[in-house]
Amino acid sequence: MSRSASKPHEIVERALELSTADGCVVIADEESTANLRWAGNALTTNGVTRGRTLTVIATVDGKEGTASGVVTRAAVTADDLEPLVRAAEEAARGAEPAEDAQPLVTGAAPSADFTEAPGETSSAVFAEFAPALGEAFARAQEGGRELYGFANHEFVSSYLGTSTGLRLRHDQPSGTLEMNAKSPDRTKSAWAGRATRDFKDVDPAALDAELAQRLGWARRRVDLPAGRYETLLPPTAVADLLIYQIWSASARDAAEGRTVFAKPGGATRLGERLANLPLTLRSDPHEPGLESAPFVLAHSSGGDASVFDNGLPLTATDWIRDGELAHLATSRHSAALTGLPVTPAVDNLVLDGGGTRSLDEMVAATERGLLLTCLWYIREVDPATLLLTGLTRDGVYLVEKGEVVGEVNNFRFNESPVDLLGRATEAGRTERTLPREWGDYFTRAAMPALRVPDFNMSSVSQGV
Repeated sequence: MSRSASKPHEIVERALELSTADGCVVIADEESTANLRWAGNALTTNGVTRGRTLTVIATVDGKEGTASGVVTRAAVTADDLEPLVRAAEEAARGAEPAEDAQPLVTGAAPSADFTEAPGETSSAVFAEFAPALGEAFARAQEGGRELYGFANHEFVSSYLGTSTGLRLRHDQPSGTLEMNAKSPDRTKSAWAGRATRDFKDVDPAALDAELAQRLGWARRRVDLPAGRYETLLPPTAVADLLIYQIWSASARDAAEGRTVFAKPGGATRLGERLANLPLTLRSDPHEPGLESAPFVLAHSSGGDASVFDNGLPLTATDWIRDGELAHLATSRHSAALTGLPVTPAVDNLVLDGGGTRSLDEMVAATERGLLLTCLWYIREVDPATLLLTGLTRDGVYLVEKGEVVGEVNNFRFNESPVDLLGRATEAGRTERTLPREWGDYFTRAAMPALRVPDFNMSSVSQGV
């Protein structure tokens, strides 16, 4: 049963046939990637890869409860399939009862394309992008700047089958583009990034123009001390902070008093106002341009994710609605523990604030403040307040009387995204963005720029 001779749905069906456990879930992920890399205004490498990963989840009922065993392996052949299923069953029989045990999901209509071949990407995804990139190299060369970066496109077809009859499939295309421009002496650097599904909506010329403008701003250098500054956070920085916030929005952890969303006595902050602005933070698997799996695909259990929930339908969810905390993430198990609705995580995130101004228009309305490019090396300091620390990177600029007047030094910041939402005084126009820090894990985001009157630049950083 080589990959070329066996279809993913056939692998799923065969694994289910081989199972002797009380319950079984099988996920086959067919992945292909295509990439380009460049340095110094010239392409350096390109390539295409393909692979298959199979996850088998066996459940075994015992006197004390139901245990689960999970085994994931890549490049599974016909000879590997039965040993993989047996390994999952052995793991389940040797395990303690699973705390998150629930009946396997039933009732979902099968995907119409479940038996069809997986989708895949190839170098053809760059057919229009690559020539435009070459033109950007020429313009950068003429302008005395060097472009570095990479473009990556991934296509994953996931096939989910269960012993309770589910046969579901989801196709997920994901693309990222990151580009750095450097001055010839490498003392100045600017970054821009984009997320895309197909590379038809990204414009290398526009990115190069944005980077050229930022390198121009950097011709004047202004050193500033640490302190609190009015700061414009661009959509990419807002995304990085709020992705960390949503990763920390576990209902169970809040109910047990371990997070910023906890209240004394086992209560949560649901219903509490977090922002004065009418901010709505939401996820929707059917969000145009940010489409994600409309059902749970859990390769392991942890936090508020459960392998027993595989196939559970996902719907549009408001995490914050008009400034108030509306939902926290739950599995069926943690929902039962907390008495809250079942609201599993969804693989996209949108912040709406009702704003219409672009980031440029927000700059023009700034008397004096800082304009950031992006954040990186974000780490948690205190889960009780969700205090995060990190660094600015690739350009912090001083704005005076509506104009960018120069580049300033980088900073280390200390801020809580929950606290920032409460202090923000303006939200710009929501637009799709690529998180700089979390772009390897989370690419489907749309955010506005935020104006924060007193962003805490806790110390000066020597980073670039």
